[in-house]
Amino acid sequence: MALLPILTYPDPRLHKVAQPVRVFDDELRRLVSDMAETMYAAPGVGLAATQVDVHRQVIVIDVSEAHDDLQVLINPRILWRDGTQYCEEGCLSVPGIYEEVERAQHVGVEAEDADGKTFRLEAHDLLAVCIQHEMDHLKGKVFVEYLSRLKQSRIKSRMEKEARRKAA
Repeated sequence: MALLPILTYPDPRLHKVAQPVRVFDDELRRLVSDMAETMYAAPGVGLAATQVDVHRQVIVIDVSEAHDDLQVLINPRILWRDGTQYCEEGCLSVPGIYEEVERAQHVGVEAEDADGKTFRLEAHDLLAVCIQHEMDHLKGKVFVEYLSRLKQSRIKSRMEKEARRKAA
């Protein structure tokens, strides 16, 4: 297993649309394992392959208190949405930024696991938010894009300034 570098906003690679996974093999299982290790080390509760510059439809999530309930969603599709919630979101690709975003409170999802077996999942509250957030990454969208243009501009400037500081 290996820790993968996480892209930071406004890196243009975060806007690439992920492609469906067609081959379920050891390389895919290694990617899932590396993504999980990266997510836990960050620490975070979700990570999309797009965030580690792999543009395939792969998500890992663990919203459990003990960090012992890893969920892997490959080629996820939202089948239905219900309700509305406003949740303060953060993102490993936008470190230190937390903003309220509107999401569905409940979602029904169909996806494959790392072996290619299809499953369905009903998610509520935080898990529903995480799934929607990570699926946005697969579509090339970062959560700050739900915010006003002014907030987006301020966040982009802050992130660019931080990147320059780290590079110096």
